[in-house]
Amino acid sequence: MTHTEHPSVRTALPVDLDEAAHRCLVAGFEGTTVVPDTLKRLIDRGLGGVILFTRNVRDAEQVRRLTDTLRALRPDLLVAIDNEGGGIGHLVAAGAPEVPGSYALGVVDDPALTARCADALAGHLAALGITASYAPVADVQRRADNPIVRTRAFGSEPELVSRHLSAWIAATEARGIASCAKHFPGHGGTHTDSHHELAVDPRPYEELDLEPFRAAIAAGVPMLMSAHVVFPALDANRPATLSRRILGDLLRHELEFEGVLVSDALEMKAIADLYGEAAGARIALAAGADQVIVAVPDLRVTLECRDAVLEALREGVLAEERIREAAGRVQRLVERYATPAAEVAPWDAEAGLEAARRAVRVPPVGVRGAHVVDLFPAPHPALNWGGEDLLTQVLAVDPTATGTAVAGEPADLEGVAAEILAKAGGAPLVVATCDAGLYPWQGRLRDVLLARRPAAVQVATGLPDGGAVCSYGRGRVNLRALAEVVVGAW
Repeated sequence: MTHTEHPSVRTALPVDLDEAAHRCLVAGFEGTTVVPDTLKRLIDRGLGGVILFTRNVRDAEQVRRLTDTLRALRPDLLVAIDNEGGGIGHLVAAGAPEVPGSYALGVVDDPALTARCADALAGHLAALGITASYAPVADVQRRADNPIVRTRAFGSEPELVSRHLSAWIAATEARGIASCAKHFPGHGGTHTDSHHELAVDPRPYEELDLEPFRAAIAAGVPMLMSAHVVFPALDANRPATLSRRILGDLLRHELEFEGVLVSDALEMKAIADLYGEAAGARIALAAGADQVIVAVPDLRVTLECRDAVLEALREGVLAEERIREAAGRVQRLVERYATPAAEVAPWDAEAGLEAARRAVRVPPVGVRGAHVVDLFPAPHPALNWGGEDLLTQVLAVDPTATGTAVAGEPADLEGVAAEILAKAGGAPLVVATCDAGLYPWQGRLRDVLLARRPAAVQVATGLPDGGAVCSYGRGRVNLRALAEVVVGAW
């Protein structure tokens, strides 16, 4: 379907303005080998970028063929992906380097090691022909009940987050990959996940966590991503993604950011439920965004967003100068990053495991032949999870272990506890929780188990949970390092 197949969309715009409007869009799509015809037409009209997800990944060779195919359609197309490391990543099947999440890197607090991990991720992207990464996370983990930032952040102190951001950005830039600090001006002070509903950060201006974004800008980050969060101290009426006060006055004038400002995905409910994706695209661009992401694979949503932008241009609701300005920033970005390196130098494949081991920072527990109980929430629908589990990593160092995984709240908690204890028999018990404070069912199940087996070893795979040994994340190397501590395999 092309724009001419939509009766409400006319072809009165100059060709160069039409192309500029398309430059302001980033589209998700379905498929691993064949580029959909609708996407081809969008690319031909000037589409600014595509974002890849797990649905587009089968293996490394396939991804490289896909990125080559996309660039054959338009050499200056930006090919991007979320690539934070840890348990969040879309390139597991393509052999992604195993690095811990950002929080574990902050616990180690060795910026040179953070740079080695970022370099490994960026080198892998370059080898696949992906030249933009929507990472690192610049948010500060401020609230215990924050449901979305947590171990994705480098920590809870702005100064620590800032120095690791700078290291990550510099390492990524050295590989010729565009990094993107997110989610401006910060998602760590909310108790709501903007994937599900509008989030609000009620803090006064002087308490907002702007310092990491200042550090990212000073480090030369080429992109920032906006947060679908309302900051009453800045703009009581609109989330940052749609706020001229936040994107214009604060980001462009006060912080003097000259790079590309990209929106978080418009289909997130904070935007889609309150404004609709199409209106969200129009308002975000008018407010100062340079690109908007439509990550869903249904290209009809992308077309609706594109059509809303074109119609707003025709009606004068959206200023031509604003779109040309945005497209100019995108063009400068793609001139710098669209072409992948011809040769990719090797990266340090051991950096991630070293970081994960250093983050655990405790003497070995030394429990062999244990029954490992791994409690964790169901995977987030918008964030990829590679299927990592603690038992697999324990078995790698202690084949005599057994275990039970409980993903999501069970209907019969007492029954599950009885089943676990029956399976465990007389074996030592290890109980792992993942953010039990945020998911109370884990604490209840853990307490039932501990009441019957008080000698059980407690560990945590999210943020610290009481006195438990903690991995600070559920990436494969996080869990491997934790397994080594549990088994005593150091």
